[in-house]
Amino acid sequence: MQIDELVQKHGKEPEKLLTVLMECQKNNGDNALSDDDIRAVAKAMELPVSRVCSVVEFYSLLSRKKRGKHIIQLCGDVPCYINGSVNLKESLEKELGIVFGETTGDGLFTLEFTSCLGYCEQSPAMRIDEDMYGRVTPEALPAILEKYRSL
Repeated sequence: MQIDELVQKHGKEPEKLLTVLMECQKNNGDNALSDDDIRAVAKAMELPVSRVCSVVEFYSLLSRKKRGKHIIQLCGDVPCYINGSVNLKESLEKELGIVFGETTGDGLFTLEFTSCLGYCEQSPAMRIDEDMYGRVTPEALPAILEKYRSL
């Protein structure tokens, strides 16, 4: 779907910017927003490019860097850290053969840290795409990842 069509679908109101950007990014094969995308969204929504850039930089769901098909975001805040996110980090890196900030060679997964996911009561927490996981253990990771390998 073209950017003009996304804006027509969701509206030009500034509060629709995040929705338009997320859908635009989802439609891109590299799961990222290019400079051209940002300029086109700004033009279509009649917003300054600087405002669109600031939204892209603020939200961890958005990225200007090419990423894998599935984005794994591990919470790095204190409650999750205290409850074992370090163990999850090590297990994810071992399971996928990459370190945080990288994408698997097949382009399937990207590992990222993020700030609070709002799931503190179920820490350690992680998000894969739009799915939240709480009280995740290293032992549960293979089954969770297998679900996304088959999508």
